[in-house]
Amino acid sequence: MPIARLVFAFLLYISLSISVLAEELLTTVASPVVTARVRTIDGLIEAVHQATISAQTSGRITKIHVDVDDYVAKGDLLLEFSGKGQQAAFNAASANLKQADAEYKRMKDIYTQKLVAKAVLDRAEATYKSAKAKFEQAEEAMEYTRVRAPYSGIVVKRFVQLGENARVGQQLMSGLSLESLRAKVQLPQDMIHGVRKFKQAYLLTKDGQRIQAESLRISPYADPASHSFAVQVNLPKGDFGVYPGMYAKVVFVMGEEQSLKIPSDSVVKRSEVTAVYIVDQKQRLSFRQVRLGRMDSQGLVEILAGIEAGEVVATDPIYAAILLKQQQGNK
Repeated sequence: MPIARLVFAFLLYISLSISVLAEELLTTVASPVVTARVRTIDGLIEAVHQATISAQTSGRITKIHVDVDDYVAKGDLLLEFSGKGQQAAFNAASANLKQADAEYKRMKDIYTQKLVAKAVLDRAEATYKSAKAKFEQAEEAMEYTRVRAPYSGIVVKRFVQLGENARVGQQLMSGLSLESLRAKVQLPQDMIHGVRKFKQAYLLTKDGQRIQAESLRISPYADPASHSFAVQVNLPKGDFGVYPGMYAKVVFVMGEEQSLKIPSDSVVKRSEVTAVYIVDQKQRLSFRQVRLGRMDSQGLVEILAGIEAGEVVATDPIYAAILLKQQQGNK
Protein backbone atom coordinates (compact mmCIF):
# COMPACT_ATOMS: atom_id res chain seq x y z
CA MET A 1 0.00 0.00 0.00
CA PRO A 2 2.50 2.60 -1.13
CA ILE A 3 -0.17 5.31 -1.65
CA ALA A 4 -1.55 4.87 1.88
CA ARG A 5 1.96 5.12 3.29
CA LEU A 6 2.58 8.31 1.35
CA VAL A 7 -0.65 9.87 2.63
CA PHE A 8 0.17 8.85 6.19
CA ALA A 9 3.70 10.27 5.88
CA PHE A 10 2.33 13.50 4.47
CA LEU A 11 -0.20 13.92 7.27
CA LEU A 12 2.47 13.12 9.86
CA TYR A 13 4.74 15.76 8.32
CA ILE A 14 1.99 18.38 8.38
CA SER A 15 1.13 17.52 11.98
CA LEU A 16 4.75 17.80 13.09
CA SER A 17 5.16 21.09 11.19
CA ILE A 18 2.14 22.59 12.93
CA SER A 19 3.43 21.43 16.30
CA VAL A 20 6.81 23.07 15.62
CA LEU A 21 5.12 26.30 14.51
CA ALA A 22 2.86 26.20 17.57
CA GLU A 23 5.90 25.88 19.81
CA GLU A 24 7.31 29.05 18.22
CA LEU A 25 4.12 30.97 19.01
CA LEU A 26 4.53 33.47 21.84
CA THR A 27 2.06 32.86 24.64
CA THR A 28 1.18 33.92 28.15
CA VAL A 29 -0.72 32.26 30.98
CA ALA A 30 -3.85 34.03 32.18
CA SER A 31 -3.19 34.55 35.88
CA PRO A 32 -5.13 36.33 38.63
CA VAL A 33 -3.53 39.61 39.65
CA VAL A 34 -4.16 41.58 42.84
CA THR A 35 -5.08 45.10 41.80
CA ALA A 36 -6.46 48.19 43.44
CA ARG A 37 -10.23 48.50 43.55
CA VAL A 38 -10.98 52.02 42.38
CA ARG A 39 -13.82 54.42 41.65
CA THR A 40 -13.71 57.42 39.36
CA ILE A 41 -15.28 60.82 40.09
CA ASP A 42 -15.29 64.01 38.03
CA GLY A 43 -13.21 66.80 39.53
CA LEU A 44 -12.60 70.47 38.79
CA ILE A 45 -9.03 71.74 38.55
CA GLU A 46 -8.31 74.89 40.53
CA ALA A 47 -5.27 76.86 41.64
CA VAL A 48 -4.14 76.52 45.24
CA HIS A 49 -3.01 80.16 45.24
CA GLN A 50 -5.58 82.56 43.82
CA ALA A 51 -6.45 85.99 45.16
CA THR A 52 -7.95 89.38 44.39
CA ILE A 53 -5.78 92.39 45.23
CA SER A 54 -7.58 95.42 46.67
CA ALA A 55 -6.41 99.00 47.12
CA GLN A 56 -4.78 99.73 50.49
CA THR A 57 -4.77 103.48 49.82
CA SER A 58 -6.82 105.95 47.81
CA GLY A 59 -5.74 107.97 44.80
CA ARG A 60 -5.66 108.22 41.02
CA ILE A 61 -4.16 105.31 39.07
CA THR A 62 -1.30 106.69 36.97
CA LYS A 63 0.33 103.51 35.60
CA ILE A 64 -0.86 99.99 34.80
CA HIS A 65 2.07 97.69 34.03
CA VAL A 66 0.27 94.39 33.31
CA ASP A 67 -3.01 93.20 31.84
CA VAL A 68 -5.17 90.09 31.69
CA ASP A 69 -3.31 86.87 30.74
CA ASP A 70 0.10 88.41 31.50
CA TYR A 71 2.54 86.35 33.54
CA VAL A 72 4.06 88.12 36.54
CA ALA A 73 6.81 87.06 38.92
CA LYS A 74 6.54 87.50 42.68
CA GLY A 75 7.20 91.14 43.58
CA ASP A 76 6.61 92.52 40.05
CA LEU A 77 4.98 95.94 39.87
CA LEU A 78 1.32 95.71 38.79
CA LEU A 79 0.12 99.30 38.95
CA GLU A 80 0.87 102.67 40.58
CA PHE A 81 -1.16 105.44 42.24
CA SER A 82 -0.32 109.13 41.92
CA GLY A 83 0.74 109.22 45.59
CA LYS A 84 1.25 113.00 45.88
CA GLY A 85 -0.49 113.18 49.24
CA GLN A 86 1.30 110.09 50.49
CA GLN A 87 4.64 111.50 49.31
CA ALA A 88 4.03 114.77 51.13
CA ALA A 89 3.09 112.92 54.33
CA PHE A 90 6.18 110.74 53.96
CA ASN A 91 8.49 113.75 53.55
CA ALA A 92 6.97 115.46 56.59
CA ALA A 93 7.24 112.31 58.70
CA SER A 94 10.84 111.81 57.59
CA ALA A 95 11.76 115.37 58.56
CA ASN A 96 10.04 115.07 61.95
CA LEU A 97 11.84 111.79 62.63
CA LYS A 98 15.23 113.32 61.88
CA GLN A 99 14.50 116.26 64.17
CA ALA A 100 13.18 114.03 66.99
CA ASP A 101 16.16 111.68 66.62
CA ALA A 102 18.63 114.55 66.85
CA GLU A 103 16.85 116.03 69.87
CA TYR A 104 16.73 112.64 71.61
CA LYS A 105 20.45 112.06 71.10
CA ARG A 106 21.22 115.60 72.36
CA MET A 107 19.12 115.06 75.48
CA LYS A 108 20.90 111.76 76.19
CA ASP A 109 24.29 113.50 76.04
CA ILE A 110 23.10 116.27 78.33
CA TYR A 111 21.51 113.80 80.72
CA THR A 112 24.79 111.86 81.04
CA GLN A 113 26.31 115.14 82.21
CA LYS A 114 23.48 115.45 84.75
CA LEU A 115 22.42 118.82 83.35
CA VAL A 116 18.73 117.89 82.79
CA ALA A 117 16.17 115.88 84.68
CA LYS A 118 15.16 112.34 83.73
CA ALA A 119 11.68 113.58 82.84
CA VAL A 120 13.11 115.79 80.07
CA LEU A 121 14.94 112.79 78.56
CA ASP A 122 11.77 110.68 78.79
CA ARG A 123 9.79 113.33 76.90
CA ALA A 124 12.45 113.45 74.16
CA GLU A 125 12.42 109.64 73.90
CA ALA A 126 8.61 109.60 73.66
CA THR A 127 8.70 112.26 70.95
CA TYR A 128 11.26 110.22 69.02
CA LYS A 129 9.21 107.02 69.25
CA SER A 130 6.07 108.84 68.16
CA ALA A 131 7.89 110.36 65.17
CA LYS A 132 9.31 106.95 64.23
CA ALA A 133 5.84 105.35 64.34
CA LYS A 134 4.40 108.10 62.13
CA PHE A 135 7.31 107.69 59.71
CA GLU A 136 6.74 103.94 59.43
CA GLN A 137 3.03 104.58 58.87
CA ALA A 138 3.78 107.13 56.14
CA GLU A 139 6.35 104.79 54.58
CA GLU A 140 3.77 101.98 54.48
CA ALA A 141 1.17 104.31 52.93
CA MET A 142 3.76 105.33 50.34
CA GLU A 143 4.45 101.67 49.53
CA TYR A 144 0.72 101.10 49.03
CA THR A 145 0.87 103.42 46.01
CA ARG A 146 2.98 100.76 44.23
CA VAL A 147 1.00 97.51 44.03
CA ARG A 148 3.10 94.37 43.60
CA ALA A 149 2.35 90.71 42.84
CA PRO A 150 2.12 88.58 46.03
CA TYR A 151 3.29 85.45 44.11
CA SER A 152 4.21 84.35 40.61
CA GLY A 153 1.23 83.64 38.39
CA ILE A 154 -1.23 84.81 35.72
CA VAL A 155 -3.38 87.94 35.81
CA VAL A 156 -6.99 86.75 35.41
CA LYS A 157 -9.03 89.96 35.77
CA ARG A 158 -8.45 93.71 35.89
CA PHE A 159 -11.14 95.79 37.61
CA VAL A 160 -9.78 99.35 37.16
CA GLN A 161 -8.78 101.64 34.31
CA LEU A 162 -5.91 104.07 33.85
CA GLY A 163 -6.75 107.46 35.38
CA GLU A 164 -9.47 106.06 37.60
CA ASN A 165 -9.69 107.27 41.21
CA ALA A 166 -9.59 104.20 43.44
CA ARG A 167 -10.70 104.07 47.04
CA VAL A 168 -9.48 101.93 49.91
CA GLY A 169 -10.80 98.37 49.61
CA GLN A 170 -11.64 98.64 45.90
CA GLN A 171 -10.72 95.57 43.85
CA LEU A 172 -7.79 96.14 41.49
CA MET A 173 -6.72 92.81 39.94
CA SER A 174 -7.16 89.10 40.48
CA GLY A 175 -4.74 86.34 39.60
CA LEU A 176 -3.73 82.77 40.21
CA SER A 177 -0.59 80.69 40.32
CA LEU A 178 -0.08 77.69 38.01
CA GLU A 179 2.71 76.27 40.15
CA SER A 180 0.40 74.51 42.63
CA LEU A 181 -2.85 72.95 41.42
CA ARG A 182 -5.49 70.69 42.93
CA ALA A 183 -8.66 68.91 41.89
CA LYS A 184 -11.83 69.66 43.83
CA VAL A 185 -14.23 66.73 44.13
CA GLN A 186 -17.63 66.20 45.74
CA LEU A 187 -17.36 62.67 47.10
CA PRO A 188 -20.54 60.55 47.58
CA GLN A 189 -21.08 59.45 51.16
CA ASP A 190 -20.77 55.74 50.29
CA MET A 191 -17.12 56.32 49.28
CA ILE A 192 -15.93 58.32 52.25
CA HIS A 193 -14.79 55.42 54.47
CA GLY A 194 -12.64 53.83 51.74
CA VAL A 195 -11.08 57.15 50.74
CA ARG A 196 -10.26 58.02 54.35
CA LYS A 197 -8.76 54.57 54.93
CA PHE A 198 -6.43 54.42 51.92
CA LYS A 199 -5.95 58.14 51.12
CA GLN A 200 -4.71 57.33 47.63
CA ALA A 201 -5.85 58.95 44.39
CA TYR A 202 -4.60 59.90 40.97
CA LEU A 203 -5.72 62.11 38.13
CA LEU A 204 -6.41 60.78 34.63
CA THR A 205 -6.00 63.32 31.82
CA LYS A 206 -7.67 63.09 28.40
CA ASP A 207 -4.45 61.85 26.82
CA GLY A 208 -4.23 58.97 29.32
CA GLN A 209 -1.61 60.55 31.54
CA ARG A 210 -1.74 59.43 35.18
CA ILE A 211 -0.83 62.04 37.83
CA GLN A 212 -0.39 60.63 41.33
CA ALA A 213 -1.87 62.83 44.05
CA GLU A 214 0.59 64.34 46.49
CA SER A 215 -1.95 64.47 49.32
CA LEU A 216 -5.69 64.56 50.05
CA ARG A 217 -7.62 67.02 52.15
CA ILE A 218 -10.97 65.56 53.16
CA SER A 219 -13.78 67.54 54.73
CA PRO A 220 -14.76 66.19 58.17
CA TYR A 221 -18.49 66.63 57.48
CA ALA A 222 -20.97 66.16 54.62
CA ASP A 223 -22.82 68.93 52.87
CA PRO A 224 -26.39 68.86 54.28
CA ALA A 225 -27.95 69.54 50.86
CA SER A 226 -25.99 67.14 48.62
CA HIS A 227 -24.84 64.68 51.36
CA SER A 228 -21.40 64.66 49.76
CA PHE A 229 -17.93 65.36 51.15
CA ALA A 230 -15.64 68.03 49.70
CA VAL A 231 -12.21 66.57 48.87
CA GLN A 232 -9.17 68.48 47.64
CA VAL A 233 -6.70 66.34 45.69
CA ASN A 234 -3.37 68.15 45.75
CA LEU A 235 -1.22 67.58 42.65
CA PRO A 236 2.58 67.61 42.54
CA LYS A 237 4.35 70.58 40.98
CA GLY A 238 5.02 70.23 37.27
CA ASP A 239 3.59 70.85 33.81
CA PHE A 240 1.00 68.11 33.24
CA GLY A 241 -1.14 69.94 30.71
CA VAL A 242 -3.98 70.62 33.16
CA TYR A 243 -5.15 74.13 34.00
CA PRO A 244 -7.62 75.78 36.39
CA GLY A 245 -11.20 75.50 35.21
CA MET A 246 -10.71 72.14 33.44
CA TYR A 247 -12.63 68.99 34.34
CA ALA A 248 -10.63 65.82 34.98
CA LYS A 249 -11.23 62.25 36.08
CA VAL A 250 -10.07 61.59 39.66
CA VAL A 251 -9.55 57.93 40.56
CA PHE A 252 -9.75 56.96 44.25
CA VAL A 253 -8.37 53.70 45.66
CA MET A 254 -11.10 51.93 47.63
CA GLY A 255 -9.45 48.60 48.38
CA GLU A 256 -7.95 45.54 46.66
CA GLU A 257 -9.39 42.90 44.34
CA GLN A 258 -8.26 39.93 42.26
CA SER A 259 -8.75 40.07 38.50
CA LEU A 260 -7.67 38.00 35.51
CA LYS A 261 -5.41 39.99 33.19
CA ILE A 262 -3.63 39.43 29.88
CA PRO A 263 -1.61 41.75 27.59
CA SER A 264 -3.92 44.00 25.59
CA ASP A 265 -1.99 43.10 22.39
CA SER A 266 -3.38 39.57 22.71
CA VAL A 267 -6.94 40.77 22.10
CA VAL A 268 -8.44 40.63 18.60
CA LYS A 269 -11.41 42.80 17.59
CA ARG A 270 -13.38 41.79 14.51
CA SER A 271 -16.45 43.90 13.93
CA GLU A 272 -18.42 43.52 17.19
CA VAL A 273 -16.53 40.43 18.33
CA THR A 274 -13.74 40.64 20.90
CA ALA A 275 -11.71 37.45 21.23
CA VAL A 276 -8.35 35.82 21.90
CA TYR A 277 -6.50 32.75 20.63
CA ILE A 278 -6.27 29.92 23.20
CA VAL A 279 -3.61 27.19 23.05
CA ASP A 280 -4.65 23.91 24.70
CA GLN A 281 -2.43 21.18 26.17
CA LYS A 282 -2.18 19.45 22.79
CA GLN A 283 -0.90 22.67 21.14
CA ARG A 284 -4.21 23.16 19.34
CA LEU A 285 -5.54 26.66 18.78
CA SER A 286 -9.06 27.96 19.23
CA PHE A 287 -10.64 31.35 18.74
CA ARG A 288 -12.62 32.33 21.84
CA GLN A 289 -14.79 35.35 22.52
CA VAL A 290 -14.10 37.31 25.73
CA ARG A 291 -15.56 40.22 27.66
CA LEU A 292 -13.08 42.91 28.67
CA GLY A 293 -12.82 45.18 31.68
CA ARG A 294 -10.42 48.03 32.42
CA MET A 295 -6.93 48.37 31.02
CA ASP A 296 -4.15 49.45 33.38
CA SER A 297 -1.08 51.62 32.83
CA GLN A 298 1.12 48.53 32.18
CA GLY A 299 -0.87 47.54 29.09
CA LEU A 300 -2.73 44.67 30.78
CA VAL A 301 -6.47 44.32 30.21
CA GLU A 302 -8.92 42.75 32.64
CA ILE A 303 -10.88 39.68 31.48
CA LEU A 304 -14.39 39.59 32.89
CA ALA A 305 -15.55 36.44 31.06
CA GLY A 306 -14.35 33.91 28.48
CA ILE A 307 -11.06 32.71 30.01
CA GLU A 308 -10.27 30.69 33.10
CA ALA A 309 -7.15 31.15 35.21
CA GLY A 310 -4.26 29.02 33.97
CA GLU A 311 -5.28 28.94 30.30
CA VAL A 312 -2.62 29.76 27.70
CA VAL A 313 -3.27 32.79 25.48
CA ALA A 314 -1.39 33.63 22.28
CA THR A 315 0.25 37.05 22.52
CA ASP A 316 0.83 37.23 18.73
CA PRO A 317 -2.70 37.07 17.31
CA ILE A 318 -1.58 37.49 13.67
CA TYR A 319 0.72 34.46 13.79
CA ALA A 320 -1.90 32.57 15.79
CA ALA A 321 -4.50 33.22 13.05
CA ILE A 322 -2.14 31.74 10.44
CA LEU A 323 -1.58 28.62 12.54
CA LEU A 324 -5.31 28.23 13.21
CA LYS A 325 -6.06 28.44 9.47
CA GLN A 326 -3.44 25.75 8.78
CA GLN A 327 -4.85 23.61 11.59
CA GLN A 328 -8.40 23.85 10.21
CA GLY A 329 -7.17 23.09 6.66
CA ASN A 330 -5.53 19.85 7.76
CA LYS A 331 -8.53 18.36 9.44
